[in-house]
Amino acid sequence: MSVNSFGRLFRFTTWGESHGPALGAVVDGCPPGLAISEADLQPFLDARRPGQSKFTTQRQEPDAVKILSGVFEGRTTGTPISLMIENVDQRSKDYSEVAKAYRPGHADYAYDAKYGFRDYRGGGRSSARETAARVAAGGVARLVIPEVTILAYVTEIGGDAIDPANFDAAEIAKNPFFCPDAEAAKRWEKLVDDARLAGSSLGAVVECVAEGVPAGWGAPLYGKLDADLASGMMSINAVKGIEIGDGFAAARLTGEQNADPMRPGNGGPRFLANHAGGIAGGISTGQPVVLRVAFKPTSSILTPVETITREGEASEIRTKGRHDPCVGIRGAPVVEAMMALVLADHKLLHRGQVG
Repeated sequence: MSVNSFGRLFRFTTWGESHGPALGAVVDGCPPGLAISEADLQPFLDARRPGQSKFTTQRQEPDAVKILSGVFEGRTTGTPISLMIENVDQRSKDYSEVAKAYRPGHADYAYDAKYGFRDYRGGGRSSARETAARVAAGGVARLVIPEVTILAYVTEIGGDAIDPANFDAAEIAKNPFFCPDAEAAKRWEKLVDDARLAGSSLGAVVECVAEGVPAGWGAPLYGKLDADLASGMMSINAVKGIEIGDGFAAARLTGEQNADPMRPGNGGPRFLANHAGGIAGGISTGQPVVLRVAFKPTSSILTPVETITREGEASEIRTKGRHDPCVGIRGAPVVEAMMALVLADHKLLHRGQVG
């Protein structure tokens, strides 16, 4: 299976499967001399870790990251950094039915059609378990961009959105939904629990904001910052859409409404709006980089769904096992990681081109 790497100068490759002995990432291109330890990376993995509430999969994984290479005496050496996360709570027997028939909405059929063979245990590489490796790599990327602050949060579950007027960043860590609106978080408790008890699932929208990105990162046309962000976010399992800035809403505005007016400021322009999401012409403007990512409902559900077997016969499938009733909830740390990985790559690309 090819194409398991992402990035140009700051590049990472993920490896491993959902039910294999371990998974991980190799980060290549990290500058030398950066202070790093496993303790620096672990908080990001803890945020994504499963089994922390009844609203996520009950698979119990400590997701303890180990640094195997690329670090000496607590600092990066400039050589490839190998990161490993052991799988300790696999239940492959839960997927006996998946071996015989395809889960509609999952990658089962598409993988089989391409390779003629697939790892049906949890979906193998198509499982969202792969994102743990991205989060570990994203922790390394954050060390490259200390000037940038990244925050992701869930703004919508099952079509129920937060009220922007209630936004409180302090609330994000106080509930299991990464939700900045306390009232919405209360509503989501029943919404997600009802879906869980019904054997169904819900979709979600995650918003991510990166502050401190200086003007100038990115490149015109084929090296656009927003294009690489879109590519990175769309590579996350279960993601089906992304918006930069106002996104699709911009298509319903007039030119004067969509403009981001500028006035003189200290050391650069002072923007009066940020419809562009901090990126113009593929290059950062110095404003916050803002994007939103749409996660589809989890495809592994207990509700019976019509399907076919590998032999092409009509069948029905209900997926047993431990699955997220809303995979987008734990998507927030993954979106943060991909934001960091793309920005770290573009910082090094910018430095390489203009000094």
